[in-house]
Amino acid sequence: MTRVAPLGMVQDHVALAEIELCGDLIIAASAAEERLSLESIDEVLRVAEVRAAARESGRRGGPGRR
Repeated sequence: MTRVAPLGMVQDHVALAEIELCGDLIIAASAAEERLSLESIDEVLRVAEVRAAARESGRRGGPGRR
């Protein structure tokens, strides 16, 4: 959802979230001595947390559920 912020700035919350995740990956990669494993990348991106939240939402009949 795009909203107009004060001073005429446009904010795209999805794009901002993606930029934040990319920044988190860049920081983790620069701090690592070797390449990040897939498990490390998932941890940085909080994949397990997102999946758990999606499962919980599904149990409660979240959006898209009937």
